[in-house]
Amino acid sequence: QVQLVESGGGLVQPGGSLRLSCAASGSIYSIYTMGWYRQAPGKQRELVAAISTGGITNYANSVKGRFTISRDNAKNTVYLQMNSLKPEDTAVYYCRFDISTHTSRGEVWGQGTLVTVSS
Repeated sequence: QVQLVESGGGLVQPGGSLRLSCAASGSIYSIYTMGWYRQAPGKQRELVAAISTGGITNYANSVKGRFTISRDNAKNTVYLQMNSLKPEDTAVYYCRFDISTHTSRGEVWGQGTLVTVSS
């Protein structure tokens, strides 16, 4: 069984920064794409950023130039550095990994971490 554990959310003032982390544990054979999604109150979950095994990144237009996704394969961990935060970035942030074990392949989601941007 594979689990994802997120950390790093919290309350920050507009213009501030936060760094989210998401680490996978369990019987992992390989991790492919890692991504961050978010869901604001009353809105659908949306992709924020993703990173492939080769390090190719993809960002939502709303966060380009402000957020940076990175991964540490040795630690089975993905990070999201969020700078110049805006109130509209307030949401629950979820990590999602495309993972294979020795018997199957599929997606695994983290439990979510709340980011609140407010003065």
